[in-house]
Amino acid sequence: MRYQVWAFVRSLLIATMTLVAVIVVGSVGSGLLNQPAANAQLSQVSRQIPVFRRPVSPPRSQPSAANQPFMTLSPGRGSYTPAEEYAPADPTNFGDRFITDAFGMPTYQAPIVVIHETVSSANSALNYFRTPHPRDADQRSYHALIRRNGTVVYIVPPERRAFGAGNSVFDGPNGIETVTTNPLFPPSVNNFAYHISLESPTDGRGNQSRHSGYTTVQYQSLAWLIARTGVPQDRITTHRAVDRSGSRRDPRSFDTQRFAAALQDLAA
Repeated sequence: MRYQVWAFVRSLLIATMTLVAVIVVGSVGSGLLNQPAANAQLSQVSRQIPVFRRPVSPPRSQPSAANQPFMTLSPGRGSYTPAEEYAPADPTNFGDRFITDAFGMPTYQAPIVVIHETVSSANSALNYFRTPHPRDADQRSYHALIRRNGTVVYIVPPERRAFGAGNSVFDGPNGIETVTTNPLFPPSVNNFAYHISLESPTDGRGNQSRHSGYTTVQYQSLAWLIARTGVPQDRITTHRAVDRSGSRRDPRSFDTQRFAAALQDLAA
């Protein structure tokens, strides 16, 4: 008798568990098949999720395997030594250098130097860099700026990424080089560039194609600073050369012969 009761109870338990399993599977299946309703819920939720504008790649400024930063400035050489100033940019106007791009691919580019001009007074440019700019599209900076009197102003440390060139590509000995650090913006050279800007003359603070040029001490300071970076001459370029927006022409009226002579004087 006890065996018959146990068999009945066992059969009842198995039937109950089977029924519950059918109900659960049916409810899950209806959720997967009911795509319009599910999509509507996902769309509603996605509008409440903030979009993170910064890539999650680890910064290049973290120590590498050899504990070496991306770039350092060596002591100046030669008899020429310019005056120096420090005018740090607001943290919103520069960032980290990344060892992987926005898609997780490793970055491997060697440093380049990009030469700019301010198209304004040096103080006006420095004031802009020292002002917080929360919007990504407004963020700009150079690593260094050279005044008309040759004074070198340091703005962003060399191991950090200055926002000196937006849509840009370096076409050099190794072919096309550029890095996407934010998928919402075009790729640029900023991740491996050291940006130096020359203060424009007073007759160059507009949209004209040319102006009276740069001073002798500006060329000397430019050569002196670039020599400190250790970047070879075939990786020295201009904003105009790397720009892909079609809107950048700087540094206008740049005299490559005077610059080359200044470099040669340092090497002598």
